Amino acid sequence: MQANAAARARFSQSDRFGQFDHPAVRRPAQRRRAWVRGSLAALGAGLGIAFAGAAFAQQPAQQAPSGIKVETLLKTSKSWDGTPYKGYPSGSPQLSVLKIEIPAHSVLPWHTHPMPNAGYVLSGEITVEKKDGEKQTVKAGQVLPETVGSVHRGVTGDSPVTLIVFYAGTEGMPLSQHP
Repeated sequence: MQANAAARARFSQSDRFGQFDHPAVRRPAQRRRAWVRGSLAALGAGLGIAFAGAAFAQQPAQQAPSGIKVETLLKTSKSWDGTPYKGYPSGSPQLSVLKIEIPAHSVLPWHTHPMPNAGYVLSGEITVEKKDGEKQTVKAGQVLPETVGSVHRGVTGDSPVTLIVFYAGTEGMPLSQHP
């Protein structure tokens, strides 16, 4: 009799909602709550890592905890052609990060950007040129602070190019414009 009582106690503890509390047999609301809790935990961990990296970036490298290495890739108030940035667009901020893959031997169309942005070259090499002939070549591992409001284009050589471009604009603002 005591064995049955113990079994009933175990069953009632694991069967709080009329079913066994196992991921495969949980009710949809339970699965949804579990998913939300897991998603929030992952988001919190990701933000924690991002904020920790930003905090370490403000400190000299020797103050970072063991195993963490911070390298400033770009810190500037001017575009690649030496033109100072005047300010950020007014309005509700919207950051955009694009991965752009450009085939070898490509010539991009002439365009401008209405906001500050910077491109990191993951692979390949690209030459950015203005209509007046001024040029800057950027190779894998380098960063290019783009011009704002100045007509320019990119030209690739014998290798394809992969860029990560960070834009600091506002909601609804186009990332580039063609004159």
